[in-house]
Amino acid sequence: MINLIKQYSTEFFDEVVKFRRHLHQYPELSYQEVKTTDFIEKKLQEADISTSREFGNTGVVGFIHGRNSAKKCIAIRADIDALPISEENKVSYKSANEGIMHACGHDVHSANLYGTALILNQLKNRFEGTIKLIFQPAEEQLPGGASVYIKNGVLEYPKVETIFGLHVFPDLLAGQVGFRPGLYMASSDELHITIHGKGGHAALAKNLKDPIEAMNHLLIQLRSALHKHQEPTIPYVIGFGNVEAKGATNVIPNVVKILGTFRTMDEQWRISAHQQMQKTAEEIEQKFGVKIDLEIKKGYPCLNNHEQLTLNAKESVKTLLGEEQVFELPLRMSSEDFAYYTHHTKACFFRLGTSNTKQHKHAVHTPVFNVDEQALLTGMRVMSWLAVGELTTH
Repeated sequence: MINLIKQYSTEFFDEVVKFRRHLHQYPELSYQEVKTTDFIEKKLQEADISTSREFGNTGVVGFIHGRNSAKKCIAIRADIDALPISEENKVSYKSANEGIMHACGHDVHSANLYGTALILNQLKNRFEGTIKLIFQPAEEQLPGGASVYIKNGVLEYPKVETIFGLHVFPDLLAGQVGFRPGLYMASSDELHITIHGKGGHAALAKNLKDPIEAMNHLLIQLRSALHKHQEPTIPYVIGFGNVEAKGATNVIPNVVKILGTFRTMDEQWRISAHQQMQKTAEEIEQKFGVKIDLEIKKGYPCLNNHEQLTLNAKESVKTLLGEEQVFELPLRMSSEDFAYYTHHTKACFFRLGTSNTKQHKHAVHTPVFNVDEQALLTGMRVMSWLAVGELTTH
């Protein structure tokens, strides 16, 4: 089976690279992936893979039916949306859509799933069961395409018993992969804060209810309150990346708006932290005579890889790639909407190395992010190997 997977991955490699570069050149934002969906569906159908678009307005699901297709169903997921970033790479397939870029590698994820689909379609007489190929929209924007797809039944009919997903990882070289059983990634909530005060001339402070002064205290007290009520073993992050206060050197504005993020590794404490933040906002309101609207938009949950599934996957991939190419991953405070799947079925989300020793080491979400496309060979092989390993093979 390993030899067949390697043979087919090599055979399809050029086609998969071409697929990836097309997606990279024509990126679309979350919930707007219309042309991307059309392109992926067309390519699947050309490969004689049946498809469905019933789970959302964008995105598409393919189906590969092995022998005795009702025996078991597994799924493989890739996200298809891009980010509002202007690309600075000087490549022939640079984004043609101004201000939009595949800066998080979702073009790689989708191309990898396409290549995996081509391989598994060649092997369908060698395993029993059904494989769902989930090309999912809107990973980058709440409420997250995964939650929409799950709500619309993507894990049902037939019921998915196991799901795999991956993400590009420039910290590892192309040819390498990383796994972490159990808790891996943080939950993610958006903080939207508006402070309503009474502005005016900065020299007449006694006549004001200064929203900027209230903001300064609020941001400090939010951190202090969480630190005070945090369990020592629970990692968390609170940060604020956008402040809008339209005043001047001697003008205090009436309103201040703040945007931030809150992330943690514990779902129960997450709820308690939300309550503590609201309480802190109320205390600042009373102290400074302002009105504070604190909206906590609950985002993605913690990502919990199934312990045994992920341990088995890690050991199995060592057989495929060699032990020296498989790494243990640390906890990560970033988040991923694949986490929703981990709360509904057995799931394994791993990392695909994409850098090389000379270039492609830039971080995701930057205008110069790119990958060593040799990583696609590794991704296709690993995902195909894991898929057939979950199904009865002969």
